[in-house]
Amino acid sequence: MKNSDCQLSQNWLGKITRRLSMAFLLTMSPLLFAYDLPTVNLGATSFLDGMPPAGKGWYFIQYLQNYDSEFFADSNGNKLPLPKTEAELDIALTQGIYMSDIEILGGKLAIDVVQPTILSETTDDGIGNLAISAKTGFGDLLVGPAIQWDPVMGTNGPKYVNRLELQFILPTGEYDSSKTINPSSNHWSFNPYWAGTAWLKPEMTFSWRLHYLYNGKNTNPSVSYGPGVNSVKPGQAVHGNLTALYRVNRAFAVGLNGYFLNQITDTEINGNKVSGRKEKVWAMGPGAVLSFSQHDHIFANLYFENDAENRSEGDRLNIRWVHHFH
Repeated sequence: MKNSDCQLSQNWLGKITRRLSMAFLLTMSPLLFAYDLPTVNLGATSFLDGMPPAGKGWYFIQYLQNYDSEFFADSNGNKLPLPKTEAELDIALTQGIYMSDIEILGGKLAIDVVQPTILSETTDDGIGNLAISAKTGFGDLLVGPAIQWDPVMGTNGPKYVNRLELQFILPTGEYDSSKTINPSSNHWSFNPYWAGTAWLKPEMTFSWRLHYLYNGKNTNPSVSYGPGVNSVKPGQAVHGNLTALYRVNRAFAVGLNGYFLNQITDTEINGNKVSGRKEKVWAMGPGAVLSFSQHDHIFANLYFENDAENRSEGDRLNIRWVHHFH
């Protein structure tokens, strides 16, 4: 066969493959590959979450997270009918907290700012990333005022401490409607939480962070929603992080950490509620804390996700360094 004939055959083969891939996609629901909820705190914070470790002042916190999706789930928790549903993301979150001595409602006023970034991404759907694709870049800024209450003390030390934050997610990040996974959700969200830590024994703690999520409207939704979709307003959700920690000595502690997410109302597409799209997932795994001093700590948490519906299911590794300026 001549080179020109060989090249012609390869061109026709490529066109046929692309058309078959598009035909495969068109036989399925046009909303099948579009997940609705924005990125939220799933396991980023964990042990001893009821209060910062060293009192008032400035804190710098750096997170590094790897998320490796095993599969993308449909409304029944089954793998989407694609040749592959693989996605791996490396994410950084940079956080600043100021704990003031300004009194409010019996506690102290604090300010919290978080900037997430998708550092790298790898996706593979087996059809040239026609269904699953991702973008790197800066994500949406998280800001919120908080009230930090002092710990309730017992005879052997603290017994209980808690905090309330009115957190907002602002659509400041990078967004590309041609991508399935974006650093920005392209809409605002209200994501307040209540966090606390209880000391069961001086060396044993249980911590929680419970969020409510209310979302604004995205007026430039991803093309993965299909033609004719002009607006998407994700449903409301609740999510939280739960941990149990045992301190081995002053420098080292080990424990169990987990998180959950449940969407509780339907997503609205073009102003109409659409059933069968509610997202949910839960995860659990081991964790540890290494304390260099009262002012420097490293947290490590590993999570294995389960029972995902209408979202990806995979493994998540989170490393967090907390530094207090003193």
